[in-house]
Amino acid sequence: MNQEHAQQLKAAIEAVKSREIGNIYFVACGGSMATLTPAQYILDREIDIPSAVYSSNEFILRSPKALNDKSVVISCSHSGNTPETVEATEFARSKGALTISLSHLVDSPLWNAAEYRLHYDWGTEARAEENNYGILYRLIFGILNTLYPNEKYARAVASVETSLHDVFERNKANTLEAAKAFGSDYKREPIIYTMASGINYSLAYSFAICLLQEMQWIHSSAIHAGEYFHGPFEVTDYDVPFIIIKGIGETRLMDDRAHDFCQKFSDKIVLIDAETFDMEGISAEVRNYFANLVAGVVLRQYAQYLSEFRGHPLSVRRYMWKMDY
Repeated sequence: MNQEHAQQLKAAIEAVKSREIGNIYFVACGGSMATLTPAQYILDREIDIPSAVYSSNEFILRSPKALNDKSVVISCSHSGNTPETVEATEFARSKGALTISLSHLVDSPLWNAAEYRLHYDWGTEARAEENNYGILYRLIFGILNTLYPNEKYARAVASVETSLHDVFERNKANTLEAAKAFGSDYKREPIIYTMASGINYSLAYSFAICLLQEMQWIHSSAIHAGEYFHGPFEVTDYDVPFIIIKGIGETRLMDDRAHDFCQKFSDKIVLIDAETFDMEGISAEVRNYFANLVAGVVLRQYAQYLSEFRGHPLSVRRYMWKMDY
């Protein structure tokens, strides 16, 4: 375990423990916002302290009345340079909130804006317990176990620290051929919808806006499985592709219903089903919270092979980082 990360986490968790907490906000943009969203789902299920997720600029402009010195604001920016997230963190701090920020870049503007800073590793060599999700889950379950001591939360932290990396690697290996087939079969699709619910919805959202729109310039939209029948199902047709992510938790009924209908009319369904994942090593009582992380790793591999078959690297951008916006 990276001892610097462990010390940073301990300091942030102790800071939360030392204060009266009235609410918790998660604030970021794009993929970083999607990274934080599962944590809000976990808190919503586990404790009665209210929490919410905001896009950084809206957090500032909306200026929640409940934001005060009893608030915890957790923000994230991979580069630490996202202006809106830096400003949102400074804004939260000006209101007296306890601020915790996650970033890959030490001494970035975001790093310097927050009271408590959490660095995470990134890249193909990064171990799962030290990457963005690993640090986030260690933080969230660490806070839960500190505020509401429970073996369930302790086992969740242990699952991250001892098993998550191996779980990721096994499931990547298990889905390698399916990822290659996806890249080959869907390389010329002009539009691909993504659909999920519950803790997985943020994954469908990030895959649509980051992997497909941003990194592959493929038209996409994330559809909530519960909302599918309230408008979006009208676009379903034999040649319309859908990626459907099915969880193992409380909202799977919505995923099943949407999948059952969609497969009647579309011949292009890519199913990512958490029930097929190898979750050995993850505590059984929290696997529903971890399955979305595994699905994310699996889908990233799908995106990688899609980019290879399209001859369009995931790193290519048209506007991002190339001009003022």
